[in-house]
Amino acid sequence: MRFRHIRSALLATALAAVAAPVFAAQYPGHPKTTPDIIAADLSARDKAISDDAFQGRGPGTVGGRAASQWIADEMKRIGLKPGYHGSWFQPVPAVNITLDAAKSSLSFNTPKGSIDPKFPDADVYWTSRFKSNEVRVKDAPLVFVGYGVVAPEYHWNDYAGVNVKGKTVVILINDPGNEDASPDPKFFKGKAMTYYGRWTYKYEEAARQGAAAAIIVHETVPAAYGWQVVRNSNSGAKSWLDAANKNMNRVPVEGWITLDTAKRLFQRAGLDYETEKAAANKPGFKPVTMTGDTLSADLHSTVSHIDTRNVVGVLPGSKHPNDYFLYTAHWDHLGVKPDVAGPDKIYNGAVDNGMGVSSILEIAEKFVSDKPHPQRSIAFIAWTMEEQGLLGSEYFAEHPIWPLNHIVGGINLDANLPEGRAHDMIVVGNGASQLEDTLARALKTQDRVISPDPEPEKGYFYRSDHISLAKVGVPMLDPGGGHDLIDGGTKAGDTLRQDYLLHHYHQPSDEWNATWDLSGPVSDLDALYTVGDEIANSDAWPNWYKGNEFRAIRDKTMAGKKQN
Repeated sequence: MRFRHIRSALLATALAAVAAPVFAAQYPGHPKTTPDIIAADLSARDKAISDDAFQGRGPGTVGGRAASQWIADEMKRIGLKPGYHGSWFQPVPAVNITLDAAKSSLSFNTPKGSIDPKFPDADVYWTSRFKSNEVRVKDAPLVFVGYGVVAPEYHWNDYAGVNVKGKTVVILINDPGNEDASPDPKFFKGKAMTYYGRWTYKYEEAARQGAAAAIIVHETVPAAYGWQVVRNSNSGAKSWLDAANKNMNRVPVEGWITLDTAKRLFQRAGLDYETEKAAANKPGFKPVTMTGDTLSADLHSTVSHIDTRNVVGVLPGSKHPNDYFLYTAHWDHLGVKPDVAGPDKIYNGAVDNGMGVSSILEIAEKFVSDKPHPQRSIAFIAWTMEEQGLLGSEYFAEHPIWPLNHIVGGINLDANLPEGRAHDMIVVGNGASQLEDTLARALKTQDRVISPDPEPEKGYFYRSDHISLAKVGVPMLDPGGGHDLIDGGTKAGDTLRQDYLLHHYHQPSDEWNATWDLSGPVSDLDALYTVGDEIANSDAWPNWYKGNEFRAIRDKTMAGKKQN
């Protein structure tokens, strides 16, 4: 490990030295833009940041490093100041763990023979541990633990009465009761997903229970994405924050299997998948031992320390420079996947999240042109490693550049779609904070209103970087663009989102398009600019609404704060 770390560091230094002259010759230049928020500027920036030259903006790659440099150069060009102690970059210590699929194996042993799913078509698996390059699990008995949830406040424990230490837990995606035709609003959160429904939580709980392997069953409807998203997101290198314990507190083997594979496993154990799933949705569920089914896995991975960073630019405040309002978006995407079918191997991420990066730069240029500058500072942050589990924002939340009680609030932009203007703006996780009151006033000037998340069961509130700040108390908005389009209404809005989700999300086809209608995003950015402008030119400290899960954290953070 020590040698590998030194070799990685030397390689990163060498690549950085080479990248400087190459950057100017081969990477996109910086478009001429205006101070106003306009479609042409937004499109030009998105075209540049999603260019093939950046090779899908993978963290720790030459293309990813070049993309983050491009963003920093653009921040400098439009007049921002370096935001991390005189630098544009907040280093984020991380590791890449890359499974060698050719040398690795995962199989299920059953009384009727083994099931060996084809990687990555029928399963994906990995280890987050990096103390060793090899992780083995041998004949770990399978236990179906329903949704894998331990939630005392809901009087729910899917692990009750069973010891899964050293065993394989098989887990359903989402929350209990969430898929009911008419979910009970008092059962968890009814239709709206809680954090217990997120796959990240399920692996965390399995680790706390001592499982040797944790396997989630994929179903498109409750997961809100197809198998191709699971495959594309988990079949290459996976990144993690560089933990001192080498992630030895996590489950040795984590993974997903397709629904067809799960049904075969249940059948081999004398169980019916749909019957067991129905039971897992009812109070009183008890874990089910899948008699005779075991898992064996032999994982060989390459571990390397990677060089990646958040990009931070600041417009200093004219009166309260030590208080900050944030506009954030993640710059990373999925890089290049040589084994993907078809001629295009580059995951450009033009919508996810070239659009978000371009959007915060548009807003930044507008603020820089304001005279006088806002009273409070405004920070623009482009996160790294969102696609690997919100790691860049998580690192910032754990190591904030400024005290948390000096961060007034923020807006995170992630994968907002090119679309026409709308009568509304979706707020994901609406009803959360007083920032929504400010947004409602801004939208009223456009004859628009806030709309609730039309798909709360899909848990989008927990899927982007704003949640890292929310967990430490900072009020954050997660705007989701328009839903009720002026041309076509909610039907057109739904069609647009479903088309993107099914045909472009986390696929090489997520590319810039010159024919995009960006009138909707432009009107959104005008409103979001107004939110920041109002707050940055006031003494207001918006908080989470009473009863919100993050309110107590914020109140504790703000206790005794002195206004500057």
